[in-house]
Amino acid sequence: MDLAEAFATVVPAERRVGFKAYDGSSTGLIGAEVVLEITSPRGVQYIASAPSQLGLARAYVAGDLEIHGDVYEALRRLYPLPLDHVSLVDRARLAKRFAKDALARPEPPAIERRLGGRRHSKHRDAEAIHHHYDVSNRFYSFVLGPSMAYTCAVFPTEDATLEHAQEEKFDLVCRKLNLQPGQRLLDVGCGWGGMVLHAVKNYGVSAIGVTLSKQQAEWGQRVIEDAGLADRAQIRHSDYRDVRETGFDAISSIGLTEHIGRDNYPAYFAFLYGKVRPEGRLLNHCITRPNSLWPSHYKRSFINRYVFPDGELTPPGLIISEMNDAGWEIRHEENLREHYALTLKHWCDNLERNWDACVAEAGEPTARVWRLYMAASRLGFDINTIQLHQVLGVKLGERGKSGIPLRVSGETWSLSQPA
Repeated sequence: MDLAEAFATVVPAERRVGFKAYDGSSTGLIGAEVVLEITSPRGVQYIASAPSQLGLARAYVAGDLEIHGDVYEALRRLYPLPLDHVSLVDRARLAKRFAKDALARPEPPAIERRLGGRRHSKHRDAEAIHHHYDVSNRFYSFVLGPSMAYTCAVFPTEDATLEHAQEEKFDLVCRKLNLQPGQRLLDVGCGWGGMVLHAVKNYGVSAIGVTLSKQQAEWGQRVIEDAGLADRAQIRHSDYRDVRETGFDAISSIGLTEHIGRDNYPAYFAFLYGKVRPEGRLLNHCITRPNSLWPSHYKRSFINRYVFPDGELTPPGLIISEMNDAGWEIRHEENLREHYALTLKHWCDNLERNWDACVAEAGEPTARVWRLYMAASRLGFDINTIQLHQVLGVKLGERGKSGIPLRVSGETWSLSQPA
């Protein structure tokens, strides 16, 4: 059995994915828009020794598997791929053919990450954040664009630019929090400071942003200073748990909850509850699973080993329940799943447009990780294996006073005009 025959046994021809390999075999190449190529025996060993997404990812990151054509389109055609069409006889043939390859177990690419220590301790969380966010500010600028916003944008129209959509996301958060001049905002997991900068410039607040990424903090603080806003804003290189100030009017958490760990939700939401005044608000923005049927953490997944070590995704119902149990009254929730798929399309396009510069800056293995991860994430949002939820909570004041108007203006959350 050559490699092309093995591929054709597993991947039906109607998937319209071509294949070729170093052994000279091929199948489905005529007119193929997407072609997978195994370039070395090591690629087969990676896949056979870890016959799941992890093995395929190792082969791709190492350069032993090439995807000719659009990576997103390749994944869209191949996933999901149930194997009920593979007969018992064919399964036995495949097992015999690749038994030696499965036992070879080549060393994973050096970029693969396994963290030590207690999960979600401050030290291990810092290591996880360092692995992903301290790649290079220059690399991120190529992928994210001028906004340096690494969270789901909100597109007022499908043809809106990425920069416009990122500004709209920050503004939507500000409107939901009903920020007013002179108020104090805490932004946990602040990234490069986009939310802090937008809120201070457009709503007249003072703000503190915290991030575990040193490179993010340095970039964000420099932008704040260059904008002449250092008297009202600061970006700290800090764990959110080390923030000592209290009495904030509002807290934004945009893309942090994924790194907290579900067992730490009670402490996380309780900590934030203790940081705001009565009638203060929390806007929690994070990626979720669509329901409780999915595990929150896959130890041997591509995402865990290469992208977000220790990341956990939980269903929106759990997040709402944990917020509520910590004292927050839930006042609004929305799913921005389609917006994240569109955001990722823009990031994927940016990566391809700047591919040579990204490789020169961070190395080809890192660029390959990002190409695969962002295309797979885009597909996940498209087909609803992951979602993006914003949940608004309020800390009730005396005798249940919320400070929330009876009605707001639909999806725009037009509570008041910016200062």
